[in-house]
Amino acid sequence: MRTLVWVVRGFIFLFLFAFAIKNTDPVTLRFFLGTAWQAPLVIVVLAFFAVGAFFGAVSLLGTIFGLRRELAGLRRELNAARSETPVVAPPHP
Repeated sequence: MRTLVWVVRGFIFLFLFAFAIKNTDPVTLRFFLGTAWQAPLVIVVLAFFAVGAFFGAVSLLGTIFGLRRELAGLRRELNAARSETPVVAPPHP
């Protein structure tokens, strides 16, 4: 199974590497106020992917912190319930 995973990873790497080699033509991105950025297409695609991944991760931070806060509250409740209820072994028949 591990071999299959590494073969798939290798195939994906080679596919993306070939994509990068084929797309080295320069492109120009025109921004507001007459500014422009010229770079190879693969760099532009990589930059926009990285920015999108960053914003996606940042957008999840609120959810993650909310779930951590909820988990901490539930753990406090569980510890309080455990300390209130004495554990009694059932009688043997």
